[in-house]
Amino acid sequence: MELKTKINDLESSLLATYSRKKWEKIKTGKRSGVLVPLFSVYSQDSIGIGDLVDLRSLIDWCQISGNSILQLLPMNEMGMSFCPYDSTSSFALEPLYLNLNRLPGAGKKALKSRISELKNSFPVGKLYVDYRLKAEKLKVLWDIFDKAEDDSPAFKKFIRENSYWLDDFALFNTLKFLEQGKAWFDWEEKYRDRDPSALQTLLGEQERTVLFHKWLQWQLYQQFKEVRDYAKEKNILLKGDLPILVSRDSADAWAHPEYFKLDFVAGAPPDMYCAKGQRWGTPTYNWEKIFSDGGVYLEEKLKYAENFYDILRIDHVVGLFRIWSIPYHDPEENMGLHGTFDPKDEHLWEAHGRKILSFMLNNTGILLCAEDLGVIPKSCPKALKELGIPGNEVQRWTKEWDSRHDFLQPEEYREFAVAMLSTHDTTNWPAWWENEAGTVDEKLFVRKCLERGIDFSLAKEKFFHPELSRHGRLRWLDEIDSVDLLVHNLGKSHGELRDFIDLYKNSYHEKEKLWKLLGLSGEMREACDKETVKAILQYVLGSASVFVINLITDWLYLGDNFKDDAYIYRYNTPGTVNDRNWSLVLPVSLEKLLEADNNSEILSMIKEAGR
Repeated sequence: MELKTKINDLESSLLATYSRKKWEKIKTGKRSGVLVPLFSVYSQDSIGIGDLVDLRSLIDWCQISGNSILQLLPMNEMGMSFCPYDSTSSFALEPLYLNLNRLPGAGKKALKSRISELKNSFPVGKLYVDYRLKAEKLKVLWDIFDKAEDDSPAFKKFIRENSYWLDDFALFNTLKFLEQGKAWFDWEEKYRDRDPSALQTLLGEQERTVLFHKWLQWQLYQQFKEVRDYAKEKNILLKGDLPILVSRDSADAWAHPEYFKLDFVAGAPPDMYCAKGQRWGTPTYNWEKIFSDGGVYLEEKLKYAENFYDILRIDHVVGLFRIWSIPYHDPEENMGLHGTFDPKDEHLWEAHGRKILSFMLNNTGILLCAEDLGVIPKSCPKALKELGIPGNEVQRWTKEWDSRHDFLQPEEYREFAVAMLSTHDTTNWPAWWENEAGTVDEKLFVRKCLERGIDFSLAKEKFFHPELSRHGRLRWLDEIDSVDLLVHNLGKSHGELRDFIDLYKNSYHEKEKLWKLLGLSGEMREACDKETVKAILQYVLGSASVFVINLITDWLYLGDNFKDDAYIYRYNTPGTVNDRNWSLVLPVSLEKLLEADNNSEILSMIKEAGR
């Protein structure tokens, strides 16, 4: 009776918000889901990377395991950076995700041979995606296009209905090839500045190439729409991800430079997890200009996303209230150190965010969710709750930071939230448990020591465990069991060391505290085993949050799927540029995932949690 009352109270709360109609559309109620980057999965039929048809298997797995939400990372065209959050378009989809065998004419003998050669050259099952695949796949796509019908009424209708973005995008990609991959702001002046006569001449000369890029988007649209229809049949909701920012070198910025503040780049201020902050490289928006044009740019983004998704995640939603803005020419090694908030006046932040979010809600039927992590002004969660937009609760950061310095109990989680163990920007949960719990960031600790004239090497020797400090994290020694001991050894007053004390209180014996909360028996274990993973999954499934959506890697740790150090199985390390970001492939095929022994166990856990 008590559980039923809580569910009814939650539904009443959701239906009392500005998003009432959107909640009614997806049916209110607690749900469990899974986040799966499409590039990280593969089937026996995949060619070097997961494709749109592979999503059908993921939808089947969701149904088998009791998950009713399948969340994807941004599916937008990534250019050659292969970062889904640095896309070359807010609209266009990534051609890598096309299933070649489903394209018209792909069954012809010559094309079947080309597709087979590509499959042999880029086998699946390796630890990381080989993104050289894209150039080779585009060559095959050109061959298919050359033999395809391109004057169908459906194709013409697609071009007409998406002309707002499709014309510019196709021309942008055509120019990108002609300019040998250079960024648009380094193109020949007449193309950079969009001289009308030069562009018209180019359209005449490159008509076939421009049409090819439109055809690619049409094929992507059709395959993705079929996936959406399949998900509806299976009662699985698809959750998309709307990057709040877009690449400086994007069709959006080239077509509408007035919508961007190109003298600045977005990022994040320094915090306890990132000592120098972050510099993302994407330009910030000129919202005044966007709205002076009626907000059509934002409206069209949402309109196109509605073709594919039931729910949409707004990345870095706090950036709609105020965004960390770094001068474009500030040296990159400074990361986010020299940024400022835009708008600068914090009294403007709430109205700024509400205006944008209200516009979005008024121009889409999709339920909106929001990534509200990091240092968040109070106006942000307040507005999200009133508007009926769930934020995020990441278990490792969902704590009472000021007095208890301990993790929140499941019932203390926000109801208007998506709870999770990990994000695509963090380690998976077992890697956090083994390498990060009970630690502080080494770079941050070094910087704080330098600021106070403290000898870091001596402090490191006195305070931190040499064997358990790894991957840039410092693990407290058990014997540093009081604030007074910390302060005494640093040789400063309590007042001078307030930030050191906060770091200590919120990280010392973090693992021991969580072990106790989970009710696990025996001595706390350093290694993460199946019992620990199951306990933490049940913990977050039992939270008050309306949705729980966990990374596929965290779910898979219930089985014997990973043989190596858990730390290598991460999707992205913020603030770094390397070929391992956005390329991790799971060590289990979709066929094996569908037959996994622990699928019934996951189903039972989700049912028991009332999701």
